[in-house]
Amino acid sequence: MSNWKLIRLNFGQTPAHFGEVGIGLEESRERVRSDTLFSALISSYARLFGKEKVEELLGNFQQSPCFRLSSTFIYRYQKSKYIYYLPKPLAFPKKYPIGKDLEFTKTYKKLSYLPLEVWERWYQGEGFTESDRTALIEETKKSKSVKDSFLYQAGTFDYNQAFKIDKNPKVAIDRNTRSTNFYHTGFVQFESQPEQHSGLYFILHFPTTNPNLEKEIQATLIFLGEEGLGGERSSGAGRFNLEWLDLTEEWKKVVQHQQSNHCLISLFWDDSISPELLNNSACYDIQERGGWIASSPSGYQKRRKMVRMFTEGSVFSACPQGKLANVTPDNYNSKAHHKVYRSGVSLSLPIYSSN
Repeated sequence: MSNWKLIRLNFGQTPAHFGEVGIGLEESRERVRSDTLFSALISSYARLFGKEKVEELLGNFQQSPCFRLSSTFIYRYQKSKYIYYLPKPLAFPKKYPIGKDLEFTKTYKKLSYLPLEVWERWYQGEGFTESDRTALIEETKKSKSVKDSFLYQAGTFDYNQAFKIDKNPKVAIDRNTRSTNFYHTGFVQFESQPEQHSGLYFILHFPTTNPNLEKEIQATLIFLGEEGLGGERSSGAGRFNLEWLDLTEEWKKVVQHQQSNHCLISLFWDDSISPELLNNSACYDIQERGGWIASSPSGYQKRRKMVRMFTEGSVFSACPQGKLANVTPDNYNSKAHHKVYRSGVSLSLPIYSSN
């Protein structure tokens, strides 16, 4: 019997720096993707439970993943309820007026993330409605009447209000010459008021019930929260309080829905992609993933190999599985350190696709 968990990360007033290849130190994303989250979790797991345990865990992933996790996404608490945002699938919703959307297409395309109740209705339930069309047109025109619509009340147009990204000035001092270098670092700050706050969440799926592993992963995430997630941790960035939760009835309905198409809520990589996945109905985007190795517990650093992965929101006509990608650099002594992996193990949700 499988087990699903919803994990909330509450950063409070603590800023975080979530960098990616190509955006530079001065920028920060508002969330962390599944491969970065997995690497942070495994690094913390190694520090808590030791080399043998982490090698055993990674060995299990080579055969059959003992858990799958999504990327992190924004949640927002306001008006005594939680709003969970999911990536908008690259496929059109059920009943979407393809070719007849000129009045609102720009507004629709700007919606990269959807509240859970909108996501569920568009891609698993009733589908796109005439009232949704009207609301998108009103939002395009910045009409006040949009506030009465279902999309507005659900928080569809409020995603960017859950966080802000600032650039903080910093100074680097050369150890030899004592010369200074002035630069900026981007930090994301979430809402932190008790009556209105926001943070990140992700979905964790255990294919089989394993209480011991669940306790270890929970302990690891608590430890990770104390250490910090993302960059600039030496400055205190990225620390969070963990909430380990069972799925609500709304979430259970979403994950248990029966459809042949699947939408990624994580990154996905495999060394061999079946033609069944990449047929004419597939809608996908690809991103190059890279970065540096920060080996635990040795602290050894080196740039790892680049790997291309399918991104969140990609839609396939079958359920993608994914694997760990070996990104160990060339001329890297894996015996002295360890092999380096990037998680392409995927997690997806069933959806209806009109493509």
